[in-house]
Amino acid sequence: QVQLEESGGEVVQAGGSLRLTCAVSGRSFSSYAMGWFRQAPGKEREFVAAISGSSGIVYADSVKGRFTISRDNAKSTVYLQMNNLKPDDTAVYYCAARPGVYSSRSGALYDYWGQGTQVTVSS
Repeated sequence: QVQLEESGGEVVQAGGSLRLTCAVSGRSFSSYAMGWFRQAPGKEREFVAAISGSSGIVYADSVKGRFTISRDNAKSTVYLQMNNLKPDDTAVYYCAARPGVYSSRSGALYDYWGQGTQVTVSS
């Protein structure tokens, strides 16, 4: 069983930065691809970023150049560094894990999810 716990969400002003952390419990963290997704009020969940077991990385166009995903296999942790935050980034951010080497932009392909952490960007 794999469990994920996000932290780091808070209220921040536009232009500010936050770092989200996802701590993963369970075996073989390095064999999982990890993703970050977000869901704003009244909107569907959307892909933000993903990192494969071999550290291949993909981003949504809306965050490219502002967000950075990384992983520390020794700590079983994945991070999302968010810079130059905009009010449109306001959402609950979820961490997800997918067994296997390859990451995906599709949330349906991730087997494990955290409870989410709220990020609010004020204008």
